[in-house]
Amino acid sequence: MRAQPKASHFIDGAYVEDTGGAVMDVVYAATGEVIARVHEATPALIDRALASAARAQRDWARLMPVERGRILQRAAAIIRARNRELSELETLDTGKPLQETLVADATSGADALEYFGGMAATVTGETIPLGRDLVYTIREPLGVCVGIGAWNYPTQIACWKAAPALAFGNAMVFKPSEVTPLCALKVAEILHEAGLPAGLFNVVQGRGAVGGALVSDARVAKVSLTGSVPTGRKVYAAAADGVRHVTMELGGKSPLIIFEDADLEDAIGGAMLGNFYSAGQVCSNGTRVFVQRGIKERFLKRLKARTEAITLGEPMDEATQMGPLVSAAQMEKVLSLIDTGKAEGARLVTGGLRLNGPGFYIQPTVFADVTDTMTIAREEIFGPVMAVLEFDSEDEVIARANDTEFGLSAGVFTRDLTRAHRVIGQLQAGTCWINAYNLSPVEAPFGGSKMSGVGRENSRAAVEHYTQIKSVYL
Repeated sequence: MRAQPKASHFIDGAYVEDTGGAVMDVVYAATGEVIARVHEATPALIDRALASAARAQRDWARLMPVERGRILQRAAAIIRARNRELSELETLDTGKPLQETLVADATSGADALEYFGGMAATVTGETIPLGRDLVYTIREPLGVCVGIGAWNYPTQIACWKAAPALAFGNAMVFKPSEVTPLCALKVAEILHEAGLPAGLFNVVQGRGAVGGALVSDARVAKVSLTGSVPTGRKVYAAAADGVRHVTMELGGKSPLIIFEDADLEDAIGGAMLGNFYSAGQVCSNGTRVFVQRGIKERFLKRLKARTEAITLGEPMDEATQMGPLVSAAQMEKVLSLIDTGKAEGARLVTGGLRLNGPGFYIQPTVFADVTDTMTIAREEIFGPVMAVLEFDSEDEVIARANDTEFGLSAGVFTRDLTRAHRVIGQLQAGTCWINAYNLSPVEAPFGGSKMSGVGRENSRAAVEHYTQIKSVYL
């Protein structure tokens, strides 16, 4: 129990426990060891969290925006000062290597709090002259927001949702993934240490039933979900019943297109980043890597060598470059899809096996000669599995890249920037990169199209999703 929190929940400014809720074990993915145990929120605790949020939000909305912003910026400074401690907790919670979490998780959360803290005082309305009369508009908070997090970036996702909600005058009740319940509690603790009034950011633990109770409650004005498409369908339907605002960032099967004139080493690096970072457990990953025929074999040869040089090991060792998958269930799902890839005729270039020993480790895996109809080219794997497909022409690869129900992300590698912009302009994806991949600064909108979700997180676009416009005719 080396990561046991003070209590399972954080409600109305304090840690709260209720052992009447079902037990949830927190398992360290590198060893299979139970490192903490929390309880699901009971109906009484869910009601308590929502009631405290509704009460606190009224006064918070009346506070000067600059005062709200100062609190968020103080929280960002505390997170940065404690980055090591928070990164180690993230590694225990997820199994991601410390080499990653030190630079990509708590720091990203701090960036969001700092950015939206600075934006809080800049959100204004407009005046519309109508001869002797005029209309003015006001940006108002929505009220109580519910955030539902995924297990791959628990600290970052909690901050990505909390920062704009709080900056613009809302309150939030946040439910982390039941797989990674620890990090959001620390975010709540730090926010309140920074001066956030009690009740404005509450954390309740639980599985789907707890999320369902939150999403369907009449006190909730907005739901923000990061998760899978099946979960998104359920949340969207429940939110629609109450005509609630919804932001959803769901799954993807994103294309990464590499033209013959691309810098080969940069393109391979981008493909590896878009498939093996966080053991492939990133929603925006470019898991369909389209390589133009003329460079395919050179690409695969070099990719194989670089992939086999990745260091797998104990996540707490900063020399480790790739850790385990988050859970035994996720590992078994990925291994099953690897077997399906082999059975359907894809050529295994490297990897494909579970590592011997404890933990949920799978070798970084590359398949070549993948066709568009293969399961590994259609379904989101969420593991370290890259599918390489070849193509001949620009028009062909655009059509094939768009032939998916998803539309989260896309990338293009080429030295011809005119072509890069032309291709990106035709790809059906919400978050795109040229000669880079999976860089997501808080200043840029993040989100997808088609089955990959609705709305956007981060950037000024978040104002649209955490406020509503009041129009006043004078």
